[in-house]
Amino acid sequence: MPNRYFDMPGGHLGQDELIAGRRANFTEAYVHIPRDTMRDIVASYLPHWHATRLWVLARPLSGFAETFSHYLMEVSPGGGSDRPEEDPKAEGALFVTSGRGVVRVGEEDFDLVPGRFVYIPPGTGWSLKAGDERLLFHWIRKAYQRAEGIALPTPMVADDSDIAPDPMPGTGGRWATTRFVDPTDIRHDMHITIVTMDPGAIIPFMETHVMEHGLYILQGKGAYRLNQDFVEVEAGDYLWLRAFCPQACYAGGSEPFRYLLYKDVNRHMPLRPFGANG
Repeated sequence: MPNRYFDMPGGHLGQDELIAGRRANFTEAYVHIPRDTMRDIVASYLPHWHATRLWVLARPLSGFAETFSHYLMEVSPGGGSDRPEEDPKAEGALFVTSGRGVVRVGEEDFDLVPGRFVYIPPGTGWSLKAGDERLLFHWIRKAYQRAEGIALPTPMVADDSDIAPDPMPGTGGRWATTRFVDPTDIRHDMHITIVTMDPGAIIPFMETHVMEHGLYILQGKGAYRLNQDFVEVEAGDYLWLRAFCPQACYAGGSEPFRYLLYKDVNRHMPLRPFGANG
């Protein structure tokens, strides 16, 4: 079955809908943002972006998840930005789910098509323009943590369909990870991957770890155990997990369960309040 990516933000629910069935939840350990909450009324806009709106899925919050922001970007035909990033310390990762466009990173142009991943190092100039159809992509931003003697990462472009998923041991390939970046490349302080689980596959233990997560469901549906709760998710939903939130998963439905996953990696733990070093 070919890879599919959910594509349906915006619009507005009718007055005949029930509020009791909405599944949004904010807890001390995780946030669940269902797809039916990503409507016109909560869309945002950014300086220097034209014919563009976005949904902010995650942002640093003191006492919760503090390392990253995650935007779902919608660019109308011909829209985009010549000044997309205002923070010179920010690195970025783009993942396209719908439409066509072009991104210029440094002096090189790259086509944007569904399934394309682009990594942009901090301090790197870039611009983006949608083609003749609406462009939908994820934009994950993080303040890069420099390490003495370690070079900055370089720009990179990859495609979901070109990378063989790395199966988890003992699963027969039913649980696998598409890795856009070599996990042993210490230059990188964040990883963006796609996890794929066949129907009926499980994460069979309660993962409890220091990495924060942003987790957008691209395809299928499943059930997550988060802290003390069971949370059903489907394509278009978002989970935002703070460090050490216990988590396990069961993939349901009749198609692969796939999600885009952020986590912070490869750096020492700060021994002072977050942001004390600027």
